[in-house]
Amino acid sequence: MHAPDWIEIGPRGLRLKAADVWIDPPRPVARALITHGHADHARAGHAEAWATAQTLAIMAARGQAPVQPHPLRHGERHDFAGVTVSLHPAGHILGAAQIRLEGPDGTVIVVTGDYKRAPDPTCAAFEPVPCDILVTEATFALPVFRHPPPEAEVARLLAARAANPDRAILVGAYALGKAQRLVALMRAAGYQAPIFLHGAMERLMALYSAHGVALGELSSVSGQPKAQLAGAIVLAPPSALADRWSRRLPDPVTAMASGWMRIRARARQRGAELPLIISDHADWDELTATIIELRPREVWVTHGRDDALVHWCETRQIRARALHLVGRDDEDD
Repeated sequence: MHAPDWIEIGPRGLRLKAADVWIDPPRPVARALITHGHADHARAGHAEAWATAQTLAIMAARGQAPVQPHPLRHGERHDFAGVTVSLHPAGHILGAAQIRLEGPDGTVIVVTGDYKRAPDPTCAAFEPVPCDILVTEATFALPVFRHPPPEAEVARLLAARAANPDRAILVGAYALGKAQRLVALMRAAGYQAPIFLHGAMERLMALYSAHGVALGELSSVSGQPKAQLAGAIVLAPPSALADRWSRRLPDPVTAMASGWMRIRARARQRGAELPLIISDHADWDELTATIIELRPREVWVTHGRDDALVHWCETRQIRARALHLVGRDDEDD
């Protein structure tokens, strides 16, 4: 398998050679295309960066803003020294985009970044983009990872609250994307009571609200009497679950929302009394269904369980390779 001569592949990522533009580079560069705002894809220190306006806002809120930001709308085309670039919804988090690259030879490469196919009221839905080469993640690329409907997991969460009126329900969730989706899912399920937040959650919740995502009434845990938090749902970063911060809550039921909760050992490791299998990444069925739908002639796997996905492709006569990109982190999904 040979890459088109207009793109370079290395452990630090993909680079458009003529324009010297990197895609999700793991270190600061002069020019970068960014798929989404998670820190393993959106690094601080870039001189110029092209991304959706929402992703650039997230980068600014997290201290990762480039010196010169360039917002691109979904579907808007931009020329980089003969390579036509456009962004398309990835369904991962607010602002997340796939990057479509069309080279001077007519070859189309689509870099998915992180993505999911499941509906999510907090971000634009994944858009299938036809391509010759699909560059895909593989965070949950094992057949054991088949995510249940998130509505069913939220129903379990609300049932736990109803069964424990004298205890707080403390949910560990990644602060960008997962937490906002969880709030939106609870609202859709009819839960309209205030949801309480660890301080680390507040800034990004406000950013989502400012971008038109309806989250309902949110309140800080700070300053709340302990007794008032009985029967309340509290969201916190996963690192706070075992922190002494949690002692301010009345006998909390500890929950964790992550695709990794499919693995019982991971749930025990997190001390999750209530593991919730809710992921913002495509599961095995979504990954393979996307490849079948798009029918690329080649698949390049950036990170995750790449061996299994490459093998699956090869058994179906689809050329595939693992890129082994450095700097990707999927542990907090």
